[in-house]
Amino acid sequence: MTLRVLLADDQDLVRAGFRVILGMEDDIEVAGEAGDGLAAVDLAARLRPDVVLMDVQMPGIDGIEATRRILGAATSAEVKVVILTTFDREDYLFEALRAGASGFLLKNASPEDLVDAIRVVARGDALLSPAVTRRVIARFSAAAPPARAHRPPELTDREFEVLVQLARGASNAEIAAQLYLGEATVKTHVSRVLTKLGLRDRTHAVVFAYEHGIVAPGSAEPLR
Repeated sequence: MTLRVLLADDQDLVRAGFRVILGMEDDIEVAGEAGDGLAAVDLAARLRPDVVLMDVQMPGIDGIEATRRILGAATSAEVKVVILTTFDREDYLFEALRAGASGFLLKNASPEDLVDAIRVVARGDALLSPAVTRRVIARFSAAAPPARAHRPPELTDREFEVLVQLARGASNAEIAAQLYLGEATVKTHVSRVLTKLGLRDRTHAVVFAYEHGIVAPGSAEPLR
């Protein structure tokens, strides 16, 4: 399957560089390019790419607002957004996650990291480096209410156990070992948890768990 990517950046040279890098991959094609946030929203609706590489600082509306509009549209379906920026700033990171982005990548990342990012988010996984993930957990731990471990009514008891393990940073293999389940069964439970709670990926499951006091601050480790 060929992954269709939309490039959204106000610098022609940056888009050209990304286009060259992605053009070398057999399973990735550049479906379109946008030079500002509004154009990105329009093209995402018309082209329906698999992944949008989104710059933060652009004319019109910024990349965070563009991400919010793209993912809030009825046509968003399976589109994933990776935020690209030269600024390693926490306010961008957390706003991007709240807007629904599936990943956050600095522009000084290697070409290999860029290509891998597209593949990672396209298959439904979250893209955060271990360092960034630690900051996400620390940020939401600090703001979290005391843990109450109440099960969201949408989830079964087993799905709630899986959510708790997700929030602690466990991989599918680790969840399987902890709960005495097969990995395929865990994968199914994870998918149901995300679907029932309206979450885009594992990163947003961590955010949800902390914001709702499901996991106690200090009890989680970085995502795998």
